[in-house]
Amino acid sequence: MVINMKNKSIWLDIKQKNICRSLDKDIEVDVLIIGGGITGISAAYQLQNKNLKVCLVEQNEIASGVTSKTTGKISYIQENIYSKISKYHGIEKAKLYLKSQLWATEEIKKIIKENNIDCNLEKVRSYVINNNSEKYKEELTILKNIGIHLKESKTLPNNETVTNAFYVEDTYVFHPLKYLYALKNVCLDNNILIFENTKIISIRKEKVFLCRTSNATIKAKYVVLALHYPYFLFPFIMPIKSYIEQSYIKATLTNQNLNFSSITITNPVSSLRYHEDKDKIYEISLANSHITCLKNNDKNNFSELINQSKKTPIYIWSNNDIMTNDAIPFIGSLNKENNLLIGTGYNTWGMTNGVLAGKILSDIILKKENQFINLFNPLRKMNIGKILNFPIIVGSNCYSFLKSKLKKQKNWYSDNVRFESRDGKNIAIYTDENKKEHIVYNVCPHLKCSLIFNELERTWDCPCHGSRFDIDGNVIEGPSNYNITYKE
Repeated sequence: MVINMKNKSIWLDIKQKNICRSLDKDIEVDVLIIGGGITGISAAYQLQNKNLKVCLVEQNEIASGVTSKTTGKISYIQENIYSKISKYHGIEKAKLYLKSQLWATEEIKKIIKENNIDCNLEKVRSYVINNNSEKYKEELTILKNIGIHLKESKTLPNNETVTNAFYVEDTYVFHPLKYLYALKNVCLDNNILIFENTKIISIRKEKVFLCRTSNATIKAKYVVLALHYPYFLFPFIMPIKSYIEQSYIKATLTNQNLNFSSITITNPVSSLRYHEDKDKIYEISLANSHITCLKNNDKNNFSELINQSKKTPIYIWSNNDIMTNDAIPFIGSLNKENNLLIGTGYNTWGMTNGVLAGKILSDIILKKENQFINLFNPLRKMNIGKILNFPIIVGSNCYSFLKSKLKKQKNWYSDNVRFESRDGKNIAIYTDENKKEHIVYNVCPHLKCSLIFNELERTWDCPCHGSRFDIDGNVIEGPSNYNITYKE
């Protein structure tokens, strides 16, 4: 589409120095953490030196999933989340959520300082911009009522004029992968077992959990599901408690670091931050956020993002976020024994909530008090706000499934993408620039939705629940735990 443009996240342009081997023999541990993103690594870090044998497994490489696609903001002002929480749960829960985000911000700063981590941490002013006066006023009032000192402005530091905006001075941005790679090494130095390219295929509960990979079995007293979209969770029924929001991000070279970040308060969300590394400064912007089932034309969505400015992006990529139906993440225990734990559903604010989840989950395992456990309890009861959102979430999931089945050959596909039926199986074929055919089964193994081809990133994406596969059918992101590789 554009010459010299890299179709991947800017954060992925650095490499890990020490990839851990995959697990090839049976082991027994106290705690198994499944997932090597911000949540999994944070939980492992909090459990180090606690007289527990801890193992973390990642199906690909550490931090190669959703964490690698974030914009890397560390902020406690988050669109209009406080007015949502206040509406669904009351003002006291909104105050507690604020306290949790402030705690997580300080924890990140503390970890960086104590471990001397070079991850481009930078203090910035953060703006929330009005494009809906009612929601803007609601959020402004709630934030003031819960004690946040805000300032208002009609002009951003880049001289852009806005209808209204409020801002705070004490938020941060950083390089998320530099942070996680350093934290991984700290964990390894403190005897945390880490295995990469190790996929958990099944979990069975007996006296302990038996977690099977393709080559080995892990016995564990505790299992932490630090996955973007957790599988093995039929009783939890994620599809009726959340939906997937997709967004598109670009990094463009610019001349000046203006030291601020911004985000709009309604969908489609627009977000901005700056990143300075060595002799280059990038403007990182996010746009076109939407429920995955509603705008499947990735080619058009990327084109709209690129055409927002005259500058050619250096990096461009997309991301999926899990949005919960009551604006609060799912962090905590899934059973009365408190030995099956989960951290997910961060509503696009994964950096603070992932670090927070690491602390909450480790405290549950260590049987320590934590003031935030009840707020984030994944088994919390339905309330009026959640009931009102229930038809929307169920409807979007049903719509996603039906729409994926009606027309597979989308009108925006190039001639390099086609669909066929072989031996009673639906397959999809992508022909690359070298005329090589890449053939996959065109059904997501998770809940059987048909897949959409993302031609810019060259991935097969599930429009229902966000599974992603490479052009040869290998799973990149869940909830699918299986490949779609075609075998003749």
